[in-house]
Amino acid sequence: MTGRALPRMVCSTMKILVVGSGGREHALCWKIAQSPLAEKIWCAPGNGGIAEVADCVDIPATDISGLINFAREEGVDLTIIGPEDPLCMGITDAFADVGLKVFGPSKGAAQIEGDKAFARDLCRRHKIPSPSHWVFDDQATAMAFLDNSTEGGIVVKAAGLAAGKGVYVCDDADQARAAVHECMQKLKFGDAGSTIVFEERLEGEELSIIALTDGQTIMPLEPARDHKPVFDGGKGPNTGGMGAFSPVDSVRGRMIHQIEGQILLPAIHGLNRERRAFKGFLYAGLMLTASGPRVLEFNARMGDPETQPLLMRLKSDLLPLLLHAAEGKLSELEPPEWDERKAVCVMACSGGYPGDYRTGVPIRGLDQVDVGPDLQVFHSGTQRTPNGEFVTAGGRVLAMCALGETVEVARERAYGELAKIEFQGIHFRTDIAE
Repeated sequence: MTGRALPRMVCSTMKILVVGSGGREHALCWKIAQSPLAEKIWCAPGNGGIAEVADCVDIPATDISGLINFAREEGVDLTIIGPEDPLCMGITDAFADVGLKVFGPSKGAAQIEGDKAFARDLCRRHKIPSPSHWVFDDQATAMAFLDNSTEGGIVVKAAGLAAGKGVYVCDDADQARAAVHECMQKLKFGDAGSTIVFEERLEGEELSIIALTDGQTIMPLEPARDHKPVFDGGKGPNTGGMGAFSPVDSVRGRMIHQIEGQILLPAIHGLNRERRAFKGFLYAGLMLTASGPRVLEFNARMGDPETQPLLMRLKSDLLPLLLHAAEGKLSELEPPEWDERKAVCVMACSGGYPGDYRTGVPIRGLDQVDVGPDLQVFHSGTQRTPNGEFVTAGGRVLAMCALGETVEVARERAYGELAKIEFQGIHFRTDIAE
């Protein structure tokens, strides 16, 4: 950040713990490592790529007591929570209760992601523009609703956490019935699908807006757009994200102010009024309809893969922003500075994802990638073997993220370097940011 944006109170170096193991956490560690304030960075549990910029600690992200003990023993100054599961379990509350400084929303505030029925009711209570919705915790009642509904598209969602995969965009009632069957009878998403939400299917362009907030001050980050369906052309089942790009040139000025005034501010202040103070990253997944922006979903953390291109473009020091948000002092900082260039991120996945896939598959070519200021490989699901070989350890394996003066240049650079990566069953979309 500029000298003006870094108050004198932030002068000593800090020990940082990042919680999580995905591409979002790799990007966070990579960016934090560039800060002159970062004395030491740990990541729990981390992954093969994160180990190159932080010390990985073999503690699961959901082992709250283990993480607290580690933070105490090592004198961690700030813990940054990446994924949604520990947030919804109350990790922020637990750290705060023992006097440890932590960045992330409380358990009550994280319910905006952990319970889609709650999120929809929050929108209704605080007049946040969103699609019509209906909530069911009984399969027969849900099926009866579909039997009596008019023909047309509908969205079916597992109400709980499903790693971004519990969403079915259905063309007709038959597809919706199949989705209900998978969620409520086959229990594809476990308890997350025991309650489901039907939503009006909206038409328009999707947009991701992530805002940093301390509960009072809100700093929207640059707009981004991700690609959820697994196949080119937006076909196939939804995933956690197959790629993303930033900025979205069609979304500027007036639209950003509208989103901030109609969606971000009412959500943050609504949570405050309901005694669910939100400090952290609030993610709003939006549909830009002919009638204006509408909320498709809220997340209580940064999106993955939107984090990767956003942090590639962020010129400011990230660490003071996170620290001041955690301390409720975000108003003391100026808005962050951004690289005007475009960033494109393409996700390479295991064959079969988001369904069944193999792990432990050797990854070749990482040493051939031309990594530098304009190109990074962010690991999402990798592991390093004792002999130093990288193998797959998840459905989304790694993300190739490139900067360019134009989207076309950034795309060409990302796909050109991704062509050097090989592992059995590798799959990626070829139309990211097209």
